[in-house]
Amino acid sequence: MGSVKEQPCKLCRREKQKLFLKGSRCFTDKCALDRKPYVPGQKSKMRLIESEYYSQLREKQKAKRYYGVLEKQFRNYYKHAVKSKGITGEVLLQLLETRLDNVIYLMGFAVSRRQAKQLISHGHIAVNDKRVDISSYQVKEGQNVSVMAASREIVPVLEAKESAGSLTSPEWLKVDLANLQGQILRIPERSEIKTPVNEQMIVELYSKV
Repeated sequence: MGSVKEQPCKLCRREKQKLFLKGSRCFTDKCALDRKPYVPGQKSKMRLIESEYYSQLREKQKAKRYYGVLEKQFRNYYKHAVKSKGITGEVLLQLLETRLDNVIYLMGFAVSRRQAKQLISHGHIAVNDKRVDISSYQVKEGQNVSVMAASREIVPVLEAKESAGSLTSPEWLKVDLANLQGQILRIPERSEIKTPVNEQMIVELYSKV
């Protein structure tokens, strides 16, 4: 079913939906999905009879690709969500949404989640003033996230900062773009999570296993 190492545009075409894996480029006429609105491959233009299982599987794949996580990671998030209080599907999305790489992207410190992963792995990001180099780090309410002082002038960060000037951060985050720092005010509500997936279909898929 592909992996997160595939070309971002091919992942969007495979899901027949924009997953915004290339940041601002996805809003331009350079978007591959707009130019080639069909699934990659020789049989891509054939009509598919989508079974209930197939539709559920596609929702899971879409969520994995949107957040850039692998199957084992995604399954672990689901297991965590099942054991947590609340609606399983919503908790699953909240766990994915509060990954450090996603938060960095939403704060405007990176132009895409893929770039956010790179910034984190290269040691450019801090949580509560301590360097964190794990993309999947789960941020918590009240924590502060920032770009390391020595990294605030590197090209990727400067480009992201310029691009983010016209964007609006979600209300569950407090962002000081000028100083490249922010805070997690609270865990996001489902209505604030813009992930283009039906999480209930993912829960139904895993419940069959």
